[in-house]
Amino acid sequence: MGGVPGARWQDDDQLHLTLRFIGEVDRHVAGDVAAALGSVRHPPFAIALSGIGTFDRKGRIDTLWAGVRPHDEVSALHRRIDQAMVRAGLEPEPRAFQPHITLARFARAGDLSGFATLHGRLSSDPFPVTHFGLYESTLGGEGARYELVERYALG
Repeated sequence: MGGVPGARWQDDDQLHLTLRFIGEVDRHVAGDVAAALGSVRHPPFAIALSGIGTFDRKGRIDTLWAGVRPHDEVSALHRRIDQAMVRAGLEPEPRAFQPHITLARFARAGDLSGFATLHGRLSSDPFPVTHFGLYESTLGGEGARYELVERYALG
């Protein structure tokens, strides 16, 4: 990670794939969310990194991400988690699910052409997905920090 002016790179321990954004909830709802996630059943599977992409806000790139493949198993787990969140009283996720791992964020868009040339075909060997977690995020001067609240085994 480097070589992009203006990028705020994620620390290694902060890299993650968001399966469902929950947002701010009170303690009672947080307890319901944690319990509902404990009911999610899905077999373990494997994914691999696959390419890079960006998200933009109002026509300005604000996020650089690594893609993952295959999408099928990740998307199926996302749907099960979203259904559990609806049972816990939350609204269904309104955004289309795009499995990705955020690499960097931008206050001002940097020039990504050199990075894309060098890393556009980013890939990895498949690695196992054996659990998912519930994380709490805290906003700070360096962006969001994520802390594991609960881990849920697949299988």
